Amino acid sequence: MKEKEQKMAKGVKRVVLAYSGGLDTSVIMKWLIETYGCEVIAFSADIGQGHVEIDGIRKKAFATGAKKVFIKDLREEFVTDFVFPMLRASSVYEGTYLLGTSIARPLIAKAQMEIAAKERADAVSHGATGKGNDQVRFELAYYAMNPHIRVVAPWREWDMKGRADLVAYAKRHGIPVPVTKKKPYSSDRNLFHISFEGGILEDPWAEPPESMYTLSVSPERAPAKATYVEIGFQNGNPVSVNGKRLSPAKLLALLNEIGGANGVGRVDMVENRYVGMKSRGVYETPGGTILHGARRAVESLTMDRELLHLRDSLSQRYATLVYNGYWFSPERNALQSLIDEATSGVTGVARMKLYKGSVAVVGRKAEQSLYHPDFATFEEDTVYDQKDAEGFIKINALRLKIKSMIDRAASSKARPKAKAKAKKVKRGAAVLKAAAVSAKGGRR
Repeated sequence: MKEKEQKMAKGVKRVVLAYSGGLDTSVIMKWLIETYGCEVIAFSADIGQGHVEIDGIRKKAFATGAKKVFIKDLREEFVTDFVFPMLRASSVYEGTYLLGTSIARPLIAKAQMEIAAKERADAVSHGATGKGNDQVRFELAYYAMNPHIRVVAPWREWDMKGRADLVAYAKRHGIPVPVTKKKPYSSDRNLFHISFEGGILEDPWAEPPESMYTLSVSPERAPAKATYVEIGFQNGNPVSVNGKRLSPAKLLALLNEIGGANGVGRVDMVENRYVGMKSRGVYETPGGTILHGARRAVESLTMDRELLHLRDSLSQRYATLVYNGYWFSPERNALQSLIDEATSGVTGVARMKLYKGSVAVVGRKAEQSLYHPDFATFEEDTVYDQKDAEGFIKINALRLKIKSMIDRAASSKARPKAKAKAKKVKRGAAVLKAAAVSAKGGRR
């Protein structure tokens, strides 16, 4: 072992690795064993990425050198304790991104740290690169739960630069490399969404290939007949689809299916990473897109105006915290407490119309609705005297009137000075002109 590697390996005897079974984390596992001379415990979280990714992980991890393997089904916890709280905050990053990847990282890190504590591991490790947001999200969560934990981030330590180096390393160490055609982009999937980036998508002018999309059909191929879906909410959370109560994970999975079949939830954007660079991301979030619109429809009936506006004023801050990896921060927790209180009365039903990629609210109802037609009607009524509006307007116009009066007074004072200055300039110009004429006559 080289001197540098010996120094790195000091004090590391057991590492819990966030393991996906893919090329990167398989190479990382063998590299950790070789470089640190430590035991590696593999941890995989099932957050809805699909059986294709979960199946065979245990066998492959042991074959690559894992001492132990933990696979946890976190789908219900993911939706209940992470996705739904974020939806209550109405958080959308940079006006477009529903934060599907960002919200998954703190849960994976939390479960990983729980295993590290149980197994008395010295360190944790992940496969995030040194250029992206995920390294920040994982490690901020690690340190929030254990300020003394050792973090091993191989992409910031080893000399390997890309996929070709990883494949060569895997072949040298007998790590099985799937014989599949390399996709011209990378993807990451969970129950809330799937993301695509890199490769051919790095050109922001290039249209993504239709074959890339996984959760949705193209709007052109979506049914010619609209689909209607009713979503029930209770205390701020979605609880039913078309009158049938479902668990959080099953509800989201069903809406993904319904939305995807109608071409709903595709997003193509250039976003600002926390580390400072811009990157292009393409996302499919069919269920989340439906829920976002449906929840706002019920909120419009049940939330007080000022409470709704206050929550919305905090939504972007909340979204930035989630995107940047501050899920376990005191400020996010404080915002969550306020948001949960603000949305506790959001109970009702929204009817959504899905048609060729679009989602429209076509109905909403709530038993405790704050909307009363007899208050807002333009017909003659007995609950609101229109004359009352005059005093309301005058009180609210007071500061505008005062500002206008001050501006007009200042303008009046400035006007004589401006006229005097203009006259002075005019006289000066006349004197200069006369002098010029006189000088010209003298030269003759």
